Amino acid sequence: MGKTPAQRAAKHGNNADAPAARQLPANQSTERTPQQAKSNANLIVIAATVTTLFMFWYFHLLVLNQMTQLSGGLAMPDSLIGGYDMDYLAALRTALDADALGQLSYVHKTAGTLFPLIFGFTWLLIIGLNTQRRMLRWVLWAAPILFVIVDLWENVVIDNVLGSAELAAGDAGLASFLTVARWVLLGLSLVASLVAVFSSRRTRPPELVAKNEG
Repeated sequence: MGKTPAQRAAKHGNNADAPAARQLPANQSTERTPQQAKSNANLIVIAATVTTLFMFWYFHLLVLNQMTQLSGGLAMPDSLIGGYDMDYLAALRTALDADALGQLSYVHKTAGTLFPLIFGFTWLLIIGLNTQRRMLRWVLWAAPILFVIVDLWENVVIDNVLGSAELAAGDAGLASFLTVARWVLLGLSLVASLVAVFSSRRTRPPELVAKNEG
């Protein structure tokens, strides 16, 4: 025979009839704390930064440098931070044969495309995670966004200038302008990321900064 509620209460106490829904879940460790979320974001940033640095080394210091072996020692336009003139492009067009031009175009479509895209993603992530003010975030995002656009545009213009039947002064000037702008925007992107990181440290509570540095 089943016991009455009064009998169960006398034997087990007042919690005998407590509904199961009121009991705490057995495992509460699955909920992520803000510190854990921040740690996961930092791991993504580190991995993306390492990938960006590798792609910079691979594209600029390895592949483009190897291309000079096909041009008689002339550097590829992408590497010339200060730009170049029409005479330089004319000499490069003469030095590069059809196979070399095809190889340069392939480099632009692969490593030359992956680098700005990976760089842009990484720098948007760094700035976004370290900038709380929305207006400042968009201002700092402008440099890496423009860098991606200019870099991809530069690849197309250089391929067209070197592969065209006749070298036009306007096309040569545009290619040189995009190359200079590309390097300038790359530098501004680095500055923007530093501004984001240091502004984030200044806006955090002093006790949190001291805790992280301790």
